[in-house]
Amino acid sequence: MTSILTNNSAMNALSTLRNINNSLSNTQDRISTGLKVASGKDNAAYFSISSTMKGDSGMTKAIDEGLTLTKNSVSTGRLGAETVADLARQFVDRVAFAQAEGVDLEKVQEELTELVGRMNNTISQSTFNGASAIGAVAGTAETVTVVTGIARDAAGALSTTSFSFDKADLRTVTAALGGIDVTAAADAAALAALLVTAETNLGLAVDGATSLGIAEKSIETQQSFLGELSKRLDNGIGGMIDADMESEAARLQALQVQQQLATQALSIANQGPQNILSLFR
Repeated sequence: MTSILTNNSAMNALSTLRNINNSLSNTQDRISTGLKVASGKDNAAYFSISSTMKGDSGMTKAIDEGLTLTKNSVSTGRLGAETVADLARQFVDRVAFAQAEGVDLEKVQEELTELVGRMNNTISQSTFNGASAIGAVAGTAETVTVVTGIARDAAGALSTTSFSFDKADLRTVTAALGGIDVTAAADAAALAALLVTAETNLGLAVDGATSLGIAEKSIETQQSFLGELSKRLDNGIGGMIDADMESEAARLQALQVQQQLATQALSIANQGPQNILSLFR
């Protein structure tokens, strides 16, 4: 039965066209934004998880940037410590030379004083952005604690991870070496004791350089891990919310064809009641 009041065919065609237009709009949004999950209405679970992971990725990158500053400070300190250790080794050599008979101890002492001055200058210059890893106050162990990352437990609670290292106490080394005066030694035993003191402080300088080298390597290793971790987080986020552009392009073409067909079907359905007019001619 054909009715001029109710056109079921036109209503069905209109409903189909409306659904196609909605799907076409969603597809166009995904293509324009590159996202298949742009808000909570698209997929609440994925949106929530990806938002948390975005925050974790951002914090990881920020911590990585912060570690770069610390690494540069430690690297600068390590270079200074290695230089001080080299100068301390020269100092020991000159004290050893002073053990021989007939040596001009005044000249040797001048060399030793000059070497200590160079050590102190090296310590003062070995700073990065105002921070020094070898300028600890003489006689104190200054510990530096560095945040290395974040962690979440099963309940989603956030915490940070860290590691600590001690600044090199090279001021104590230079103070001890600066107190050595070969001209004040009355005999061979006294000179030998000064050599032992110089050798001991050389060991302390080498230990400081080694400790800073270990800390620098630890930071580099952590930064390498954080870089890979942030990549994994970003890839995981992308897998959840990024649109598959190839599929979306194919879907767009298909929906455009369906839209044209649905428009034609609606046009045909709307022509049905007009055919009734021919019965009255």
